[in-house]
Amino acid sequence: MRARAMVVGLVGAMFALGLPAAVGAAEYEVAIEKYTFSPAELRIRKGDTVTWRNNEKRVSHSVLFKARGEESERFFPGEKWSRTFPEAGRFEYSCGPHPEMLGVVIVE
Repeated sequence: MRARAMVVGLVGAMFALGLPAAVGAAEYEVAIEKYTFSPAELRIRKGDTVTWRNNEKRVSHSVLFKARGEESERFFPGEKWSRTFPEAGRFEYSCGPHPEMLGVVIVE
């Protein structure tokens, strides 16, 4: 009972301080098919996680946030890559090897 009270108190303190808590974080998926990200635009909240899943048959892809200098490793058909978004903002991305593939994550 004491441990539960401590957890409840900690989560309450995090909310009071405006800190993100893992409680309530959501997960979203972006499919990669036919050289497109679907959905191409995704709106999420701070602390949510997005997973990109490669549904192609023969092609590897990556997720490149060029403005932030961040790129995933290449992932092959059937593989996936995830990123958590701890801060608000507009995160435009493309596929590293296929720059015509575009998407954006908007974190509110």
